[in-house]
Amino acid sequence: MRYLTSGESHGPQLTTIIEGLPAGMPLLDSDINHALARRQKGHGRGRRMQIEKDTVQITGGVRHGYTLGSPVGLVVQNDDWKHWTKIMGQGPLEQEELDEVKRKISRPRPGHADLNGALKYGHRDMRNVLERSSARETTVRVAAGAVAKKLLSLLGIEVVGHVVEIGGIVSNKREYNSLEELRDITEESPVRCLDAEAAQKMMDAIDDAKKNGDSIGGIVEVVVEGMPPGVGSYVHYDRKLDAKLASAIISINAFKGVEFGIGFEAAKKPGSQVHDEIAWNDKEGYYRKTNRLGGFEGGMTSGMPIVVRGVMKPIPTLYKPLESVDIETKEPFTASIERSDSCAVPAAAVVAEHAIAWELATAILDQFYADRFEALKASVEEQRSFARDF
Repeated sequence: MRYLTSGESHGPQLTTIIEGLPAGMPLLDSDINHALARRQKGHGRGRRMQIEKDTVQITGGVRHGYTLGSPVGLVVQNDDWKHWTKIMGQGPLEQEELDEVKRKISRPRPGHADLNGALKYGHRDMRNVLERSSARETTVRVAAGAVAKKLLSLLGIEVVGHVVEIGGIVSNKREYNSLEELRDITEESPVRCLDAEAAQKMMDAIDDAKKNGDSIGGIVEVVVEGMPPGVGSYVHYDRKLDAKLASAIISINAFKGVEFGIGFEAAKKPGSQVHDEIAWNDKEGYYRKTNRLGGFEGGMTSGMPIVVRGVMKPIPTLYKPLESVDIETKEPFTASIERSDSCAVPAAAVVAEHAIAWELATAILDQFYADRFEALKASVEEQRSFARDF
């Protein structure tokens, strides 16, 4: 399974085409729209979230509520496009029209793709870079991930993302009775945090950062339950599933670190406090007494919950702008402001959740028969039974 996305932040629409879904899988636009609405929420978001009311149009690959096996097309319109038709239009402009387009960007912003993208593609107007490198592209990444989450849920696999740290404020509450409880509590939190006391401190920190013209980052966690054991591979480096999940996290805008289970804490502990002892019973078959390795051993799922965390840096566009250099004049300046989020960590938790869901669904479809959904479902269940009885 694979997908491509197309579109710019202030262009007419964002598009993705998904190839490789099995035929006969139930899929409605409401399955995707719920995820898009979740992405737009969160304390610290800017005015763009008030402008865009993201909904998807399924343009191909689905008939009467079921996938056909052919590519699935998804489109999300940009409502703000009407204000950018000349600046971001596809057709050529006359010279006098070009002169009217005042928003040419020759001043790269620190922490963004502006300068590196200009050096790569030779763009003198760095709007050609920032319109695509914008986190607006994650809209259709979430849309694609929502399709993957639908597939996983139909196979008994659930994925939940939440926030564990913002601006150095750490959630002290990590225990929950079920993924459903984790989802219900964090969905009601403006910062998607399980710990209500920490959540209030996080919101205060976000407000303080905004008042000071600054931004703050944080850590998000994605938890997955229901993955059958043995998905992935120990045979080749590029088939290790934990490596693919790590890549998915780092590919999200502004993410700079990733860990599984106890993660970097493993460097400080002896092996006896890192590895998960194996046990067996009649009901579950093999299981681990702990889950310090976050659901992976040898690049494969162990059957334990997958726990992966990602580190998001503070958004680099600040009301307290940093210094840079104009590529035309080579003169120093303080960077311009293109957006106003003071913290996007709560929204990033939703993006991470869907990025992880995509990789897990892809791994399932790679490993099991996947042309017909009912046959796929039977294959996954057969693997679960095999592992229980092994």
